[in-house]
Amino acid sequence: MSMYDVVVIGAGPGGYVSAIRASQAGLKTAIVEKQWLGGVCLNVGCIPSKALLKNAALADTLRNHAKDFGIGFDNLTLDFSAAVKRSRKVSGRLTKGIGFLMKKNNIDVLMGSAVFVSPNALKVTAEDGSVQEISAKSFIIATGAHSLVLPWMGVDGEKVLTYTEAILQESRPESAIIIGGGAIGCEFATVWNSYGSKVTIVEMLPSILPSEDPEVTAELAKQFKRAGISVMAGTKVESIEKTDSGVKVTVSSVDGTEVLEAAQALVAIGFRPNTAGIGLEAAGVKLDERGFIAVDEQMRTNLPHIYAIGDVTGKLLLAHAASAMGILAADAIAGKKTYPIRFRNVPRATYCHPQVASFGMTEEEAKAAGKEVRVGRFNFQANGKALGLDEGAGFVKIVVDARLGEILGAAMIGPDVSELLPELVLANFTELTIEELANSIHAHPTLSEAVMEAAHDALGHGIHG
Repeated sequence: MSMYDVVVIGAGPGGYVSAIRASQAGLKTAIVEKQWLGGVCLNVGCIPSKALLKNAALADTLRNHAKDFGIGFDNLTLDFSAAVKRSRKVSGRLTKGIGFLMKKNNIDVLMGSAVFVSPNALKVTAEDGSVQEISAKSFIIATGAHSLVLPWMGVDGEKVLTYTEAILQESRPESAIIIGGGAIGCEFATVWNSYGSKVTIVEMLPSILPSEDPEVTAELAKQFKRAGISVMAGTKVESIEKTDSGVKVTVSSVDGTEVLEAAQALVAIGFRPNTAGIGLEAAGVKLDERGFIAVDEQMRTNLPHIYAIGDVTGKLLLAHAASAMGILAADAIAGKKTYPIRFRNVPRATYCHPQVASFGMTEEEAKAAGKEVRVGRFNFQANGKALGLDEGAGFVKIVVDARLGEILGAAMIGPDVSELLPELVLANFTELTIEELANSIHAHPTLSEAVMEAAHDALGHGIHG
Protein backbone atom coordinates (compact mmCIF):
# COMPACT_ATOMS: atom_id res chain seq x y z
CA MET A 1 0.00 0.00 0.00
CA SER A 2 1.38 3.41 -1.03
CA MET A 3 1.58 6.00 1.73
CA TYR A 4 1.25 9.75 1.18
CA ASP A 5 1.18 12.88 3.27
CA VAL A 6 -1.83 14.19 1.30
CA VAL A 7 -4.25 12.54 -1.09
CA VAL A 8 -6.66 14.73 -3.03
CA ILE A 9 -9.85 13.18 -4.40
CA GLY A 10 -10.93 15.04 -7.52
CA ALA A 11 -8.81 16.99 -10.04
CA GLY A 12 -11.05 19.97 -10.70
CA PRO A 13 -10.02 23.59 -10.08
CA GLY A 14 -10.14 23.01 -6.35
CA GLY A 15 -8.47 19.61 -6.30
CA TYR A 16 -5.52 20.15 -8.62
CA VAL A 17 -4.75 23.55 -7.06
CA SER A 18 -4.75 22.08 -3.55
CA ALA A 19 -2.48 19.24 -4.72
CA ILE A 20 0.02 21.71 -6.18
CA ARG A 21 -0.03 23.81 -3.03
CA ALA A 22 0.50 20.75 -0.82
CA SER A 23 3.39 19.52 -2.94
CA GLN A 24 4.98 22.96 -2.92
CA ALA A 25 4.93 22.75 0.89
CA GLY A 26 7.08 19.62 0.69
CA LEU A 27 4.27 17.11 1.27
CA LYS A 28 4.22 13.85 -0.66
CA THR A 29 1.02 14.23 -2.65
CA ALA A 30 -1.24 12.15 -4.88
CA ILE A 31 -4.43 13.09 -6.70
CA VAL A 32 -7.20 10.68 -7.71
CA GLU A 33 -9.51 11.52 -10.62
CA LYS A 34 -12.09 9.23 -12.16
CA GLN A 35 -12.74 11.11 -15.41
CA TRP A 36 -11.02 14.39 -16.32
CA LEU A 37 -7.98 16.31 -15.18
CA GLY A 38 -9.33 19.82 -14.74
CA GLY A 39 -12.77 18.57 -13.74
CA VAL A 40 -16.04 19.91 -15.07
CA CYS A 41 -14.75 23.49 -15.29
CA LEU A 42 -11.98 22.91 -17.80
CA ASN A 43 -13.68 20.11 -19.72
CA VAL A 44 -17.40 20.85 -20.00
CA GLY A 45 -17.92 24.01 -17.96
CA CYS A 46 -16.34 27.43 -17.52
CA ILE A 47 -13.60 27.19 -20.11
CA PRO A 48 -15.31 25.72 -23.20
CA SER A 49 -18.41 27.81 -22.50
CA LYS A 50 -16.32 31.01 -22.65
CA ALA A 51 -14.88 29.93 -25.98
CA LEU A 52 -18.43 29.40 -27.25
CA LEU A 53 -19.46 32.80 -25.92
CA LYS A 54 -16.64 34.45 -27.89
CA ASN A 55 -17.95 32.81 -31.05
CA ALA A 56 -21.45 33.90 -30.08
CA ALA A 57 -20.34 37.52 -29.72
CA LEU A 58 -18.84 37.44 -33.22
CA ALA A 59 -21.96 35.78 -34.62
CA ASP A 60 -24.20 38.39 -33.00
CA THR A 61 -22.08 41.24 -34.38
CA LEU A 62 -22.16 39.82 -37.90
CA ARG A 63 -25.86 38.95 -37.83
CA ASN A 64 -27.22 42.02 -36.12
CA HIS A 65 -24.69 44.86 -36.01
CA ALA A 66 -22.41 44.55 -39.05
CA LYS A 67 -23.83 47.67 -40.70
CA ASP A 68 -23.01 49.71 -37.59
CA PHE A 69 -19.34 48.92 -38.24
CA GLY A 70 -19.52 49.49 -41.98
CA ILE A 71 -19.31 45.79 -42.77
CA GLY A 72 -21.34 44.32 -45.61
CA PHE A 73 -21.47 40.84 -47.11
CA ASP A 74 -23.68 38.42 -48.98
CA ASN A 75 -24.76 34.97 -47.84
CA LEU A 76 -23.36 34.95 -44.30
CA THR A 77 -22.76 31.41 -43.05
CA LEU A 78 -22.22 30.51 -39.41
CA ASP A 79 -20.87 27.06 -38.62
CA PHE A 80 -21.88 26.22 -35.06
CA SER A 81 -20.01 22.92 -35.17
CA ALA A 82 -16.77 24.85 -35.84
CA ALA A 83 -17.42 26.92 -32.72
CA VAL A 84 -17.86 23.77 -30.65
CA LYS A 85 -14.71 22.21 -32.12
CA ARG A 86 -12.75 25.37 -31.26
CA SER A 87 -14.07 25.20 -27.69
CA ARG A 88 -12.89 21.59 -27.45
CA LYS A 89 -9.41 22.61 -28.61
CA VAL A 90 -9.27 25.31 -25.95
CA SER A 91 -10.40 22.82 -23.34
CA GLY A 92 -7.93 20.18 -24.50
CA ARG A 93 -5.02 22.57 -24.37
CA LEU A 94 -5.73 23.51 -20.77
CA THR A 95 -6.36 19.95 -19.57
CA LYS A 96 -3.00 18.90 -21.05
CA GLY A 97 -1.53 21.76 -19.10
CA ILE A 98 -2.90 20.29 -15.87
CA GLY A 99 -1.11 17.03 -16.61
CA PHE A 100 2.12 18.99 -17.10
CA LEU A 101 1.60 20.80 -13.78
CA MET A 102 1.15 17.48 -11.98
CA LYS A 103 4.47 16.21 -13.34
CA LYS A 104 6.22 19.51 -12.67
CA ASN A 105 5.14 19.40 -9.03
CA ASN A 106 5.91 15.66 -8.54
CA ILE A 107 2.28 14.77 -7.86
CA ASP A 108 1.24 11.16 -8.46
CA VAL A 109 -1.89 11.03 -10.64
CA LEU A 110 -4.14 8.00 -10.14
CA MET A 111 -6.95 7.75 -12.67
CA GLY A 112 -9.86 5.85 -11.17
CA SER A 113 -12.75 5.95 -8.71
CA ALA A 114 -11.78 6.55 -5.08
CA VAL A 115 -13.67 5.04 -2.14
CA PHE A 116 -12.75 5.35 1.51
CA VAL A 117 -12.34 1.93 3.12
CA SER A 118 -11.36 3.47 6.44
CA PRO A 119 -10.63 6.97 7.77
CA ASN A 120 -7.03 6.62 6.58
CA ALA A 121 -7.21 4.54 3.41
CA LEU A 122 -8.72 4.63 -0.07
CA LYS A 123 -9.45 1.97 -2.63
CA VAL A 124 -8.87 3.24 -6.17
CA THR A 125 -10.49 1.33 -9.02
CA ALA A 126 -9.18 2.09 -12.50
CA GLU A 127 -11.27 1.93 -15.66
CA ASP A 128 -9.75 -1.46 -16.53
CA GLY A 129 -10.94 -2.87 -13.19
CA SER A 130 -7.59 -2.95 -11.49
CA VAL A 131 -7.62 -1.95 -7.82
CA GLN A 132 -5.02 -0.44 -5.53
CA GLU A 133 -5.16 0.81 -1.96
CA ILE A 134 -3.44 3.96 -0.78
CA SER A 135 -3.24 5.63 2.58
CA ALA A 136 -2.48 9.14 3.72
CA LYS A 137 -2.01 11.28 6.77
CA SER A 138 -4.48 13.81 5.36
CA PHE A 139 -7.16 13.82 2.66
CA ILE A 140 -8.81 16.61 0.67
CA ILE A 141 -12.21 15.73 -0.82
CA ALA A 142 -12.81 17.76 -3.98
CA THR A 143 -15.39 15.65 -5.79
CA GLY A 144 -17.54 18.54 -7.00
CA ALA A 145 -21.22 18.44 -7.88
CA HIS A 146 -23.54 17.31 -10.65
CA SER A 147 -26.64 18.73 -12.31
CA LEU A 148 -29.83 18.51 -10.30
CA VAL A 149 -32.33 16.63 -12.42
CA LEU A 150 -35.76 15.53 -11.22
CA PRO A 151 -36.81 12.05 -12.41
CA TRP A 152 -39.95 13.27 -14.19
CA MET A 153 -37.93 15.62 -16.40
CA GLY A 154 -36.81 12.72 -18.57
CA VAL A 155 -33.26 13.86 -19.39
CA ASP A 156 -32.06 11.78 -22.34
CA GLY A 157 -29.16 13.87 -23.66
CA GLU A 158 -30.92 14.44 -26.99
CA LYS A 159 -34.19 16.30 -26.52
CA VAL A 160 -33.87 17.06 -22.81
CA LEU A 161 -30.32 18.06 -21.87
CA THR A 162 -28.08 19.01 -19.00
CA TYR A 163 -25.20 21.43 -19.53
CA THR A 164 -22.85 18.54 -20.36
CA GLU A 165 -24.76 17.43 -23.44
CA ALA A 166 -25.51 21.03 -24.39
CA ILE A 167 -21.86 22.07 -24.45
CA LEU A 168 -20.72 19.01 -26.40
CA GLN A 169 -23.38 18.82 -29.11
CA GLU A 170 -22.12 20.16 -32.44
CA SER A 171 -25.47 21.40 -33.67
CA ARG A 172 -27.55 24.13 -32.10
CA PRO A 173 -31.31 23.75 -31.60
CA GLU A 174 -33.55 25.84 -33.82
CA SER A 175 -35.53 26.52 -30.67
CA ALA A 176 -34.88 25.83 -27.00
CA ILE A 177 -36.63 26.08 -23.66
CA ILE A 178 -34.11 26.68 -20.87
CA ILE A 179 -35.42 25.60 -17.48
CA GLY A 180 -33.61 27.71 -14.91
CA GLY A 181 -32.48 31.32 -15.21
CA GLY A 182 -29.19 31.04 -13.34
CA ALA A 183 -25.71 31.53 -14.78
CA ILE A 184 -25.78 28.38 -16.94
CA GLY A 185 -29.22 29.14 -18.33
CA CYS A 186 -28.37 32.76 -19.15
CA GLU A 187 -25.06 31.86 -20.80
CA PHE A 188 -26.58 29.17 -23.03
CA ALA A 189 -29.41 31.56 -23.89
CA THR A 190 -26.79 34.03 -25.10
CA VAL A 191 -24.93 31.44 -27.19
CA TRP A 192 -27.94 29.91 -28.90
CA ASN A 193 -29.73 33.23 -29.44
CA SER A 194 -26.64 34.75 -31.02
CA TYR A 195 -26.66 32.01 -33.64
CA GLY A 196 -30.35 32.51 -34.38
CA SER A 197 -32.11 30.02 -32.12
CA LYS A 198 -35.47 30.97 -30.63
CA VAL A 199 -34.85 30.81 -26.87
CA THR A 200 -37.21 30.91 -23.90
CA ILE A 201 -35.96 30.98 -20.30
CA VAL A 202 -38.34 29.66 -17.64
CA GLU A 203 -37.42 30.65 -14.09
CA MET A 204 -39.49 29.70 -11.05
CA LEU A 205 -38.27 32.62 -8.93
CA PRO A 206 -39.36 36.22 -9.61
CA SER A 207 -36.29 37.07 -11.71
CA ILE A 208 -33.45 35.51 -13.67
CA LEU A 209 -30.10 35.48 -11.83
CA PRO A 210 -32.19 35.69 -8.63
CA SER A 211 -29.21 36.09 -6.28
CA GLU A 212 -28.07 39.27 -8.04
CA ASP A 213 -29.08 42.89 -7.41
CA PRO A 214 -32.71 43.47 -8.53
CA GLU A 215 -31.72 46.46 -10.69
CA VAL A 216 -29.18 44.30 -12.49
CA THR A 217 -31.61 41.45 -13.11
CA ALA A 218 -34.23 43.88 -14.40
CA GLU A 219 -31.71 45.35 -16.82
CA LEU A 220 -30.63 41.89 -17.98
CA ALA A 221 -34.22 40.87 -18.64
CA LYS A 222 -34.66 44.09 -20.62
CA GLN A 223 -31.55 43.44 -22.73
CA PHE A 224 -32.52 39.81 -23.28
CA LYS A 225 -35.91 40.93 -24.54
CA ARG A 226 -34.23 43.34 -26.97
CA ALA A 227 -32.10 40.47 -28.23
CA GLY A 228 -35.18 38.33 -28.80
CA ILE A 229 -34.83 36.04 -25.79
CA SER A 230 -38.14 35.41 -24.03
CA VAL A 231 -37.92 35.48 -20.23
CA MET A 232 -40.70 33.87 -18.19
CA ALA A 233 -39.87 34.58 -14.55
CA GLY A 234 -42.15 33.56 -11.70
CA THR A 235 -43.09 30.55 -13.80
CA LYS A 236 -43.04 26.88 -12.78
CA VAL A 237 -42.46 23.91 -15.07
CA GLU A 238 -45.22 21.36 -14.54
CA SER A 239 -44.24 18.70 -17.07
CA ILE A 240 -41.97 17.90 -20.00
CA GLU A 241 -43.24 15.76 -22.84
CA LYS A 242 -41.08 14.51 -25.70
CA THR A 243 -42.57 14.71 -29.17
CA ASP A 244 -41.46 13.66 -32.64
CA SER A 245 -40.17 17.17 -33.29
CA GLY A 246 -38.81 18.00 -29.84
CA VAL A 247 -40.47 18.77 -26.53
CA LYS A 248 -43.62 20.23 -25.06
CA VAL A 249 -43.13 21.97 -21.73
CA THR A 250 -46.17 22.82 -19.64
CA VAL A 251 -45.64 25.85 -17.41
CA SER A 252 -47.79 27.69 -14.90
CA SER A 253 -47.78 31.17 -13.40
CA VAL A 254 -50.23 33.64 -11.90
CA ASP A 255 -51.51 34.11 -15.45
CA GLY A 256 -52.45 30.44 -15.79
CA THR A 257 -51.07 27.41 -17.63
CA GLU A 258 -49.31 27.43 -20.98
CA VAL A 259 -47.69 24.83 -23.23
CA LEU A 260 -44.37 25.75 -24.82
CA GLU A 261 -42.85 23.84 -27.73
CA ALA A 262 -39.24 23.67 -28.86
CA ALA A 263 -36.64 21.40 -30.41
CA GLN A 264 -34.81 20.92 -27.11
CA ALA A 265 -35.09 21.66 -23.40
CA LEU A 266 -32.07 22.42 -21.23
CA VAL A 267 -32.42 21.64 -17.52
CA ALA A 268 -30.31 24.06 -15.46
CA ILE A 269 -32.02 24.22 -12.08
CA GLY A 270 -29.10 23.66 -9.75
CA PHE A 271 -26.57 21.16 -8.46
CA ARG A 272 -26.21 18.30 -6.00
CA PRO A 273 -22.92 17.31 -4.32
CA ASN A 274 -20.94 14.28 -5.46
CA THR A 275 -20.97 12.54 -2.09
CA ALA A 276 -22.49 9.18 -3.00
CA GLY A 277 -20.27 6.15 -3.57
CA ILE A 278 -17.04 7.56 -2.16
CA GLY A 279 -17.21 5.80 1.21
CA LEU A 280 -17.94 8.77 3.45
CA GLU A 281 -19.72 6.42 5.86
CA ALA A 282 -16.64 4.21 6.17
CA ALA A 283 -14.52 7.28 6.79
CA GLY A 284 -16.99 8.78 9.25
CA VAL A 285 -17.36 12.09 7.42
CA LYS A 286 -20.57 13.96 8.26
CA LEU A 287 -22.86 15.86 5.91
CA ASP A 288 -24.80 19.02 6.67
CA GLU A 289 -28.59 19.31 6.57
CA ARG A 290 -28.51 19.95 2.79
CA GLY A 291 -26.42 16.87 2.00
CA PHE A 292 -23.14 18.74 1.41
CA ILE A 293 -19.97 17.95 3.38
CA ALA A 294 -19.83 20.11 6.50
CA VAL A 295 -16.54 21.99 7.00
CA ASP A 296 -15.09 24.61 9.33
CA GLU A 297 -13.19 27.80 8.42
CA GLN A 298 -10.09 25.79 7.50
CA MET A 299 -12.12 23.38 5.34
CA ARG A 300 -11.83 20.57 7.92
CA THR A 301 -14.63 18.06 8.14
CA ASN A 302 -15.64 16.57 11.48
CA LEU A 303 -12.46 14.47 11.21
CA PRO A 304 -9.32 16.56 11.81
CA HIS A 305 -7.31 14.90 9.01
CA ILE A 306 -9.99 15.00 6.31
CA TYR A 307 -10.78 18.24 4.49
CA ALA A 308 -13.36 19.10 1.83
CA ILE A 309 -13.33 21.93 -0.69
CA GLY A 310 -15.30 23.31 -3.61
CA ASP A 311 -18.81 22.45 -4.76
CA VAL A 312 -19.06 19.36 -2.55
CA THR A 313 -19.19 21.69 0.48
CA GLY A 314 -22.00 23.85 -0.94
CA LYS A 315 -20.23 27.01 0.23
CA LEU A 316 -20.08 28.76 -3.13
CA LEU A 317 -20.28 26.78 -6.36
CA LEU A 318 -17.65 28.69 -8.33
CA ALA A 319 -14.32 27.47 -9.70
CA HIS A 320 -12.27 30.30 -8.24
CA ALA A 321 -13.88 29.76 -4.84
CA ALA A 322 -12.88 26.09 -5.03
CA SER A 323 -9.29 27.05 -5.87
CA ALA A 324 -9.13 29.45 -2.92
CA MET A 325 -10.55 26.78 -0.63
CA GLY A 326 -7.97 24.31 -1.95
CA ILE A 327 -5.09 26.64 -1.14
CA LEU A 328 -6.51 27.26 2.33
CA ALA A 329 -6.89 23.53 3.05
CA ALA A 330 -3.39 22.69 1.81
CA ASP A 331 -1.89 25.49 3.90
CA ALA A 332 -3.78 24.26 6.97
CA ILE A 333 -2.43 20.74 6.45
CA ALA A 334 1.09 22.13 6.03
CA GLY A 335 0.76 24.09 9.26
CA LYS A 336 0.93 27.47 7.57
CA LYS A 337 -0.97 30.58 8.57
CA THR A 338 -4.40 30.60 6.97
CA TYR A 339 -6.93 33.32 6.24
CA PRO A 340 -10.64 32.44 6.42
CA ILE A 341 -12.55 33.04 3.20
CA ARG A 342 -15.27 35.67 3.34
CA PHE A 343 -17.59 33.91 0.93
CA ARG A 344 -19.97 36.83 0.55
CA ASN A 345 -17.07 38.90 -0.80
CA VAL A 346 -15.90 36.34 -3.34
CA PRO A 347 -16.41 37.80 -6.86
CA ARG A 348 -19.27 36.42 -8.92
CA ALA A 349 -19.65 36.68 -12.70
CA THR A 350 -22.08 35.53 -15.37
CA TYR A 351 -20.75 35.71 -18.93
CA CYS A 352 -24.00 36.26 -20.76
CA HIS A 353 -24.51 39.33 -22.95
CA PRO A 354 -24.38 41.80 -21.36
CA GLN A 355 -22.12 40.41 -18.64
CA VAL A 356 -23.14 40.51 -14.98
CA ALA A 357 -20.63 40.78 -12.13
CA SER A 358 -20.89 41.41 -8.41
CA PHE A 359 -19.40 40.90 -4.98
CA GLY A 360 -20.36 41.62 -1.40
CA MET A 361 -23.71 42.97 -0.26
CA THR A 362 -26.49 44.21 -2.46
CA GLU A 363 -28.12 47.50 -1.52
CA GLU A 364 -31.07 45.62 0.03
CA GLU A 365 -28.81 43.32 2.04
CA ALA A 366 -26.78 46.22 3.39
CA LYS A 367 -29.92 48.03 4.52
CA ALA A 368 -31.28 44.84 6.08
CA ALA A 369 -28.00 44.55 8.02
CA GLY A 370 -28.67 47.95 9.56
CA LYS A 371 -26.11 49.87 7.51
CA GLU A 372 -26.52 53.51 6.60
CA VAL A 373 -26.15 53.07 2.86
CA ARG A 374 -24.93 55.37 0.12
CA VAL A 375 -25.01 54.21 -3.50
CA GLY A 376 -22.81 55.32 -6.37
CA ARG A 377 -23.88 54.61 -9.92
CA PHE A 378 -22.57 55.23 -13.41
CA ASN A 379 -24.14 54.24 -16.72
CA PHE A 380 -22.01 52.85 -19.55
CA GLN A 381 -23.91 55.11 -21.95
CA ALA A 382 -21.62 57.90 -20.72
CA ASN A 383 -18.41 55.86 -20.99
CA GLY A 384 -16.38 56.58 -24.11
CA LYS A 385 -14.76 53.14 -24.32
CA ALA A 386 -18.13 51.40 -24.01
CA LEU A 387 -19.62 53.53 -26.78
CA GLY A 388 -16.60 52.82 -28.97
CA LEU A 389 -17.27 49.13 -28.45
CA ASP A 390 -20.96 49.68 -29.31
CA GLU A 391 -21.74 48.36 -25.80
CA GLY A 392 -23.50 51.23 -24.03
CA ALA A 393 -26.05 49.17 -22.09
CA GLY A 394 -25.66 48.64 -18.35
CA PHE A 395 -24.12 50.32 -15.34
CA VAL A 396 -21.78 50.08 -12.36
CA LYS A 397 -23.36 50.30 -8.92
CA ILE A 398 -21.28 50.53 -5.73
CA VAL A 399 -22.79 50.07 -2.25
CA VAL A 400 -21.04 52.07 0.47
CA ASP A 401 -21.29 52.42 4.24
CA ALA A 402 -22.17 56.12 4.46
CA ARG A 403 -20.67 56.53 7.91
CA LEU A 404 -17.34 54.78 7.41
CA GLY A 405 -16.84 55.07 3.66
CA GLU A 406 -16.39 51.29 3.51
CA ILE A 407 -17.12 49.60 0.17
CA LEU A 408 -19.72 46.96 1.04
CA GLY A 409 -20.38 45.53 -2.40
CA ALA A 410 -20.89 46.20 -6.07
CA ALA A 411 -23.26 45.11 -8.81
CA MET A 412 -22.48 45.61 -12.48
CA ILE A 413 -23.98 44.81 -15.84
CA GLY A 414 -22.34 45.73 -19.11
CA PRO A 415 -19.30 45.13 -21.32
CA ASP A 416 -16.60 42.94 -19.77
CA VAL A 417 -17.69 43.87 -16.24
CA SER A 418 -16.16 40.64 -14.93
CA GLU A 419 -12.79 42.30 -15.62
CA LEU A 420 -13.77 45.27 -13.42
CA LEU A 421 -14.36 43.12 -10.33
CA PRO A 422 -10.74 42.67 -9.09
CA GLU A 423 -10.24 46.38 -8.38
CA LEU A 424 -13.36 46.49 -6.21
CA VAL A 425 -12.64 43.20 -4.45
CA LEU A 426 -9.10 44.34 -3.68
CA ALA A 427 -10.37 47.69 -2.42
CA ASN A 428 -12.73 45.90 -0.08
CA PHE A 429 -10.10 43.40 1.07
CA THR A 430 -7.55 46.10 1.84
CA GLU A 431 -10.23 48.33 3.43
CA LEU A 432 -9.81 51.22 1.04
CA THR A 433 -12.50 53.88 1.41
CA ILE A 434 -14.74 55.09 -1.37
CA GLU A 435 -12.78 58.39 -1.31
CA GLU A 436 -9.53 56.57 -2.00
CA LEU A 437 -11.12 54.66 -4.87
CA ALA A 438 -12.56 57.84 -6.37
CA ASN A 439 -9.23 59.63 -6.13
CA SER A 440 -7.32 56.82 -7.87
CA ILE A 441 -6.65 58.08 -11.40
CA HIS A 442 -7.92 55.69 -14.09
CA ALA A 443 -6.65 55.62 -17.66
CA HIS A 444 -8.86 57.18 -20.32
CA PRO A 445 -10.66 55.85 -22.22
CA THR A 446 -11.25 52.59 -20.34
CA LEU A 447 -14.24 50.70 -19.05
CA SER A 448 -12.68 50.91 -15.58
CA GLU A 449 -13.42 54.63 -15.54
CA ALA A 450 -17.02 53.62 -14.83
CA VAL A 451 -15.85 52.32 -11.43
CA MET A 452 -14.12 55.62 -10.63
CA GLU A 453 -17.16 57.58 -11.79
CA ALA A 454 -19.49 55.47 -9.63
CA ALA A 455 -17.19 56.13 -6.67
CA HIS A 456 -17.40 59.88 -7.30
CA ASP A 457 -21.18 59.58 -7.55
CA ALA A 458 -21.32 57.82 -4.16
CA LEU A 459 -19.56 60.87 -2.72
CA GLY A 460 -22.12 63.21 -4.24
CA HIS A 461 -19.91 64.75 -6.90
CA GLY A 462 -20.24 62.61 -10.02
CA ILE A 463 -18.39 64.08 -12.98
CA HIS A 464 -19.88 62.65 -16.15
CA GLY A 465 -23.05 61.03 -14.86
